[in-house]
Amino acid sequence: MDINEYARLFGDYREGYHSIGLYCLTADRQIKNGTVEVNDVGNAKAFLRDKRTGKWCIVTGGYGNDKVKTMMLGAVCGDVAGSVYEWHNIKYCPDKEKIVSRNAHFTDDSVMTCAVANGLKKALSQISVTAIENNEYDDMIEKEIVNSLVEYARKYPNAGYGGSFRRWIWSDDHNPYNSWGNGSAMRASYAGWVAKTMYEAEHFAELSAEVTHNHPEGIKGAKVVAGCIYILRRGGNKSDVIEYVKKHYDIDFTLDEIRPTYYFDVSCQGSVPQAIVAFLEGNDFSDVISKAISIGGDSDTIAAIAGSIAEVIYPIPQGFRGRVIDRLDSHLRRTLIETIDFAVSRMNDKN
Repeated sequence: MDINEYARLFGDYREGYHSIGLYCLTADRQIKNGTVEVNDVGNAKAFLRDKRTGKWCIVTGGYGNDKVKTMMLGAVCGDVAGSVYEWHNIKYCPDKEKIVSRNAHFTDDSVMTCAVANGLKKALSQISVTAIENNEYDDMIEKEIVNSLVEYARKYPNAGYGGSFRRWIWSDDHNPYNSWGNGSAMRASYAGWVAKTMYEAEHFAELSAEVTHNHPEGIKGAKVVAGCIYILRRGGNKSDVIEYVKKHYDIDFTLDEIRPTYYFDVSCQGSVPQAIVAFLEGNDFSDVISKAISIGGDSDTIAAIAGSIAEVIYPIPQGFRGRVIDRLDSHLRRTLIETIDFAVSRMNDKN
């Protein structure tokens, strides 16, 4: 995707302007705390100027407008919104306008999404596309992902990890443990954003999964999530997603059909298809998250997976986005900004 194509999603970004990641993630916060000035242009755009540097950036949608497109926030928004329902399941759609409750918080889904993104960014910044195609540096990519997973998990030890992953965090060898859990899928979204091809999207997701979740179901869950994101990012629609997903999962069901009997299931095969159906049934970003939460189960992870896919075609409303960003600390916000910027630069690199 070249810069002109990408501008369709993220506005007019030029060399010398501030990062897309910065404004994708922090424009609302900066406007509120007075470090940027806003100059509205019709209903379509807003110009943001950093008071310290004098530099301008154009953000499609603008402050006060719910049409701003984002990257990498979808999984985080789903995680935060679903966090209060994980152990207090509901069987109805929560109010879309109040979907981020007062007690909502980020969990391991957000932390691990950031960790995988950071590991992939570090690895891919060191190698060429040709080397990736030849799988010459898979070991190095996996090593960077492992290092990042360990670093972030130890920095946030109480984020809510499963028992097997918690033991893996503090082990000395960090060998995979054949997991089929949905942790591989909830953290895979960056693979779909940073990839130049479908092969890369699935391959990066597989590498990110198999360092812990080397069971075929764990790998498949991660690959399908990244593949869906890549399809939509390249202009595909829900019909294209359905065609792709049906090669891997049975999604011939509705949420209304499964809601009464669906239970807490942490497997990829028991949560990835459900999250994808929530995306397919949703009419906007908040509706997708609300529907994902409504079936109960592992609510934060299902909503994180559904949100990571929905974000590609549905803008996240400003109020929703702002309440979630306010709950992240500076380390996670900085990780998102830096990994978004790297993904954008890699997409626009012709080499």
